[in-house]
Amino acid sequence: MGKRSSQRKHAAMLDSDDDDSSVSSSSTSRSDRMSVSANEEVQLEKDSLLDQALDALYEKRGSTREKALSTIIEAFNSGLQHEFVEKKFATLLHQCVASIKKGSAQEVSLASHAIGLLALTVGGGDNAREILEETFPTLAQALKTGADSSKISALLQCLAIVTFVGGNDPAETERSMQIMWQLVHPKLGSNVAAVKLSPAITTAMVSAWAFLLTSIHGWSLDPKSWQESISYFSGLLDKDDRSVRIAAGEALAVIFDMGSLEKFCSQAKDASDGSTQDGKELAHVHGLKGKVLNQVRNLSVEAGGKGSAKKDLNSQRNLFKDILEFLEYGKSPEASIKIGGDVLQTSTWCKWIQLNFLKRFLGGGFVKHMQENELLHDNFGFAPKKKYNLGVDHQMSSGEKRLYKSPNSVANKARTQFLNKQRMLSEGRNVGRFAVGVADDEL
Repeated sequence: MGKRSSQRKHAAMLDSDDDDSSVSSSSTSRSDRMSVSANEEVQLEKDSLLDQALDALYEKRGSTREKALSTIIEAFNSGLQHEFVEKKFATLLHQCVASIKKGSAQEVSLASHAIGLLALTVGGGDNAREILEETFPTLAQALKTGADSSKISALLQCLAIVTFVGGNDPAETERSMQIMWQLVHPKLGSNVAAVKLSPAITTAMVSAWAFLLTSIHGWSLDPKSWQESISYFSGLLDKDDRSVRIAAGEALAVIFDMGSLEKFCSQAKDASDGSTQDGKELAHVHGLKGKVLNQVRNLSVEAGGKGSAKKDLNSQRNLFKDILEFLEYGKSPEASIKIGGDVLQTSTWCKWIQLNFLKRFLGGGFVKHMQENELLHDNFGFAPKKKYNLGVDHQMSSGEKRLYKSPNSVANKARTQFLNKQRMLSEGRNVGRFAVGVADDEL
């Protein structure tokens, strides 16, 4: 934008030297220079707003950094900030990592979310790899400290997103999954007591773990780890918290969808060679599958208890009905979601879980990213129709209006300052031209 702005100023200087211009043509030219198209104006405001927010991340006051991170998140939700990322990628990444290391729980949550959005914006490639390499040690360490639910949930989501985008091989994905798994199964020493996790953290961990599981092949994981995870998720299906039960059900659906249980069973069978121990393991796995099937059947028809939210109850019933159909008849769920004027369809549990996780993470920016983010297009095989072409003004989204058109927004203040400056420059040129015009008439 800086280049275009300088070009406009240069053009204005040339106009002011044209002695043959009349007052009328001068007024028309001034009006043309003052009028900025909607797209250019919004981009100018985005650049200015994001630059100010990035500068604010260097401030000592934590509340100032939190406000700046919120601004960055809203900007990245309202559209893909490719130009800004191209110029300021490394600076934004390093400042967000610094916020995770030294910030409050709120700042850590915001910085984690900003990093996730940054990863989705850059897509695959070297920048995505750098995000994963730079953030993994910090995220892994941060997950070991504190018990704030919102903070831990944000860290888990961030780790899942940066691994999903930047991981090149199953080993890297499994490394992140192991970090998540240690939250519920920490490596305990003789003098270390297990920490009871809140339902919110348990739900976030299971959802993030299942999301990453969708991106790798079942054979890449240790079979014993699979058996342990199935037992753990089966236990969660009996918990009182409905969100925990739903997350566990989704994780089990992914495992069954990938055929991982069958592969583990066949592997145990092939390796058993009549061994009594292997036969017991195989029987244990089949027993787990039978137990899960009964649990799923019961949850698909569960009656609402006192204080039970009807919407949550229906969500649980519908989910477990779909899982039951899949376990009994092998029928995968077919889902469709309307995105603008297009429809995105999924036909596997893995893609459905991915879509729901990204939808929760992106929130209000989900539609915008699904329409414009090529990484998501490739992942879901989604080809949305182009709603507008370059050079044609488009209607601003509600998020853009809040961010750039609010009377109290930083962007509105920046726009006012910019227009005032342009008006002063134009008035100065007008006075000069008018004086030249009068002199010409008198000659």
